Amino acid sequence: MPLIIPSNSITGGYEVDNSLRFDDGSTEYLHRTPSSSSNRKTATFSSWIKFGNIVTEETFFSCFTDANNQVLFQYQDHRLRVFGRFGGTNYFANTSALYRDPSAWYHIVIAFDTTQGTASNRMRLYVNGNEITNFNSVTYPSSNAQLEFNTSSVPMWIGAQNGSGGFELPFDGYMAEICWIDGQQLDPTSFGEFDADTGIWKPIDVSGLTFGTNGFYLPFENSGALGQDDSGNGNNFTVNNLTSIDQTTDTPTNNFATLNPLDNFYNSSTFSNGNNTVQTGTSQYTYNTSTLGVSKGKWYCEIEYDATTNVDNATIGVISQFSTASTMELGNNSNDWGYYANGNIRNNNSFSSYGNSYTVGDIIGIALDLDNNALYFSKNGTFQNSGDPTSGASKTGAISITDPASTNIGSYFIAICHFDASSNGTYKTNFGNPPYSISSGNSDGNGYGNFEYSVPSGYLALNTKNLATDG
Repeated sequence: MPLIIPSNSITGGYEVDNSLRFDDGSTEYLHRTPSSSSNRKTATFSSWIKFGNIVTEETFFSCFTDANNQVLFQYQDHRLRVFGRFGGTNYFANTSALYRDPSAWYHIVIAFDTTQGTASNRMRLYVNGNEITNFNSVTYPSSNAQLEFNTSSVPMWIGAQNGSGGFELPFDGYMAEICWIDGQQLDPTSFGEFDADTGIWKPIDVSGLTFGTNGFYLPFENSGALGQDDSGNGNNFTVNNLTSIDQTTDTPTNNFATLNPLDNFYNSSTFSNGNNTVQTGTSQYTYNTSTLGVSKGKWYCEIEYDATTNVDNATIGVISQFSTASTMELGNNSNDWGYYANGNIRNNNSFSSYGNSYTVGDIIGIALDLDNNALYFSKNGTFQNSGDPTSGASKTGAISITDPASTNIGSYFIAICHFDASSNGTYKTNFGNPPYSISSGNSDGNGYGNFEYSVPSGYLALNTKNLATDG
């Protein structure tokens, strides 16, 4: 099944500028209640989704009156799930396929038309342009069933379930280009197309669609009004606990790095904020890594040290070997380097003096130059060891690192570790879409990313657009 990854191989076409990031540890959602009822038999939902938390049951869209009258679009046990009840009668679909890549954008379309004579046509599910016909379990709505949407007094929620207990089963991850089509059962070609050169499913402009009475289109382009409906209907959503920080440029046409919750077997870390925040595990003190690795070019990111019970054991750096034990701390291997909070650098299981110590609230910048095999760290905008990332082959103040081709996995990944057997730390990563407030705002030379400090000339944010030209 073609995925939006690697979208760096797509050139031209429609660009998605923004997405909205949800954190399942907060009460974050959008909601609106239709002012009048409309078509309750036929409707289409479309959204591009990048899953953050991939181990729990989460709801990304819901309409709920009570336990006997509801419709839920969910992610559960790595499967997509549609569940509904009308008058106590269930309908549902649970995919056989598993969707557990937290670095991928998926396009999901769920389309209803209960007037169809063939039961399987009354509820259709598509992922990345392909219809899903193999289900782990499925029961279709009955003929001409009035489903629990497009109903006055029944709220629509995005990012959580409005269940019998109120706010329930929140979503963690990213959503972009959300469309609700009232009165039509559309297929994916209304929202996307296969790229002629790569065969990858990609977005198209949906602004010309007919959305119907209760239809809406949420592109999340207005950071001051994240629930703004751009369909022309004015069906705006009320925003709950989502702010301008949650508007991101991580989209299906430019996919940014995050932390990788799949590389967590030995770590037992906890991820949030769309995998931009990690709380390391207590007693397991190996490292967590980024979703994107690099083997050439110049790259920049920032990491805020956010909270801890043992300050000196914070470690931020790069790795070229995936962890194979819970005690494989950052800097233990010959081609891995960690900047410790006490100011030392650790490499090949050995410490050496490097720069200033750092503590909770400090932002550590990483400038990784794989054209010259040099590594630089900054503290709150000042590069340590009198380092100059723009010095090129002279590598002024740099840590000399092994050519990625000679490392264990042939590339480097950003890594975080809290080297302590009895405490943990919390770290917030900024690969260009910070989960914390930025006081200044700086992008790379290609105009991508939002960083607290100036990006060194020639260095780029870790995203698929930049990888296409420099990675």
